[in-house]
Amino acid sequence: MKVSSSQWQYDMKIDSKTADLIQQIYGCLPDVLVAGINALESVQPSTDPSELWSEKDIVLITYADQVQSPGQTPLQTQRHFLLDHGLEQLIRCVHLLPFCPYTSDDGFSVVDYLAVDPDAGTWDDIADLGVSFDLMFDLVLNHASQKHEWFQGYLQGDSDYEDFFIDQDPASDLSQVVRPRSLPLLTQFESATGIRNIWTTFSADQVDLNYANPHVMRLMLETLVEYARKGSRIIRLDAVAFLWKQIGTECIHLPQTHAAVKLMRHVLDQVVPGTLVLTETNVPHPENVSYFGGGGDEAHMVYQFSLPPLLLDAIHNADTSVLRDWLATVKPPSDLTTFFNFTASHDGIGVRPLEGIVSQERVERLAAIVLSHGGRVSTRRQSDGTESPYELNITYLEAVADSSVVEPFEHSRCFLATQAIMLALPGMPAVYFHSLVGSPNDQEAVEVSGQNRRINRHKYVRQDLESVLADPQCLQRRVFDGYQRLLSVRVAQPAFHPQASMQVLPLSGDGLLGFVRVARSGERLAVVANLTHQPRVVPPGLVDETFGYDELALERLWKEDGIPLRPFQVRWLTEN
Repeated sequence: MKVSSSQWQYDMKIDSKTADLIQQIYGCLPDVLVAGINALESVQPSTDPSELWSEKDIVLITYADQVQSPGQTPLQTQRHFLLDHGLEQLIRCVHLLPFCPYTSDDGFSVVDYLAVDPDAGTWDDIADLGVSFDLMFDLVLNHASQKHEWFQGYLQGDSDYEDFFIDQDPASDLSQVVRPRSLPLLTQFESATGIRNIWTTFSADQVDLNYANPHVMRLMLETLVEYARKGSRIIRLDAVAFLWKQIGTECIHLPQTHAAVKLMRHVLDQVVPGTLVLTETNVPHPENVSYFGGGGDEAHMVYQFSLPPLLLDAIHNADTSVLRDWLATVKPPSDLTTFFNFTASHDGIGVRPLEGIVSQERVERLAAIVLSHGGRVSTRRQSDGTESPYELNITYLEAVADSSVVEPFEHSRCFLATQAIMLALPGMPAVYFHSLVGSPNDQEAVEVSGQNRRINRHKYVRQDLESVLADPQCLQRRVFDGYQRLLSVRVAQPAFHPQASMQVLPLSGDGLLGFVRVARSGERLAVVANLTHQPRVVPPGLVDETFGYDELALERLWKEDGIPLRPFQVRWLTEN
């Protein structure tokens, strides 16, 4: 039965904040959703939920079937690879990209949210990985595979799945809807009651869930909690910006979507304390950081989507002024929030996060450079029918320099310079597997699949990977060794705690970049970088004069003559 506003606090376990968030979404307290939340049982946190993160938190982004070998599941093989190379000392958390059974998009078209793809392994394999590492899972919550039992039941007229999906009249005015890809928004499906025009934001195989039906919200909250109970310390909300649909709007970042993220975080705080919520919203920076919420009560973390293309823009224009000025504005809204810093992931390098920061001419120049380095450029259709770059498809290693021209030693230095900057910024750093091992572009995968994103998703046979890494002179080994050295130093610096403050140095911007991190306990660490092909010098006394202390001038020579930097050198300078 319905619960009146005067009764719910007495009869229901949900607290006033939960009730308020549900009402923000639905305008009422739907029985099915309230009952579902009430049925969730709290668990004792395995760690202190007040200590959300530290300088030791480094995340590895990887596929469950990233490394394979005969006689083992890929999850087992990857665990052995990481442990055999001692990476549990450097990496605290492993982000397993979608590992459920799927039909397309390399896992992001989910058939069963609570199963593990047998081609990758089992829940036991994931639990074994969790013995040595914290875990991070994806909740692909905007859409499911058209082969999911919910959608198949919907097409068959099963009342249990009524209104689970959005059957939209194609005559509706959908011109305002923001499109992430140049594909039809609606896809026709034959159902027991005739043709249905189903909302498909990303592809015909990825049917959008209808969160206006509270039963859908209940099931996804149950899935969210189950992931946390299975060991996921961080849960990534995939494509969450598109969650709520309302004709006559852009159908992105709607108030109901923000309330839904707040509800998910609050439910986790109540039921599995210490679980972190990360939103994935590859959009312009102001829109992206809106998912922190006004008071930092929404996502714990948001991706730092503007960072990867801004680093490339700085390198290829020998101009660090845009990156410098942007970094000076970057600050999370509270101590309960931070950034998820990265340069590469399973997707390409998004360029929408450059909107309002760099000119369109520089975006087009960046796209042209990526093409010249063997990459691809994916586009999206604007409301006026024109196509514009949406993401750059290339490994980050190949994006920073052209491997057909640059020697391995120089190439690795250039690449590792970008990683040293990323690792030093406020937030939790995330390293893509292909950045860690220095993977080149996988041109064959693009040609065979016809999918641009496959250029950065190569799957390794472990023996082949180990053979490449055994050559001390090759580019991949140089990157692998150099990255491990960076990580080993990084995890020991209190000034790299996500909550350590940052002040950007007022360098000229013609290729030099610098900032100082200060831990709450007082430890200071200066970062200075040269992102050009020429030797440079940080002006003498700049660090000292800016911050009123002289401990960071490690040698008298530096105080008198400045800090020398070789091409693409980054220095982390501490008082010790």
